[in-house]
Amino acid sequence: MKKPEEAQVPSPVFADYLEFLGLIERLHRLLLDVIKDEFERLGILEINPVQALLLYNIAENEVTAGELKSRGYYQGSNVSYNLKKLVEAGYMHHQRSEIDRRSVRVRLTPKGRALRQTVSDLFERHATGLVSRHILSSATLVEMNDSLRLIERYWADQIRYIY
Repeated sequence: MKKPEEAQVPSPVFADYLEFLGLIERLHRLLLDVIKDEFERLGILEINPVQALLLYNIAENEVTAGELKSRGYYQGSNVSYNLKKLVEAGYMHHQRSEIDRRSVRVRLTPKGRALRQTVSDLFERHATGLVSRHILSSATLVEMNDSLRLIERYWADQIRYIY
């Protein structure tokens, strides 16, 4: 009869890593809630926070739906749905490619740029508030961004090695 293997005790770094993963998830959800709250305060009800981030990230670029994910502008699986809603609401222009009729290029309309500015103003207020309240310093933000880029690169490398 085979003895049951002893349970491996996770390392302290494992617990910290799990906490880090949980924080990333919660922070993303809170960001969406912050945007939703701002929009409700301003009476903007025809667009959701995911769509607002999509507009924010596209900025002045003209992209295809496929490029949205590859460039990191959009993380969801329902990009076509959100683009359709943004076009219907007048936040984006869309135009079929002359070369590949299946491909559609999108860009912000003046209404979309105005909404993007609303989100940008919100982010600016938060950045200033974090620093002015001594929650974070500019140097801390730079260090956190550097660390997150390293993690992004590590995770991307893990995906590449699978295939």
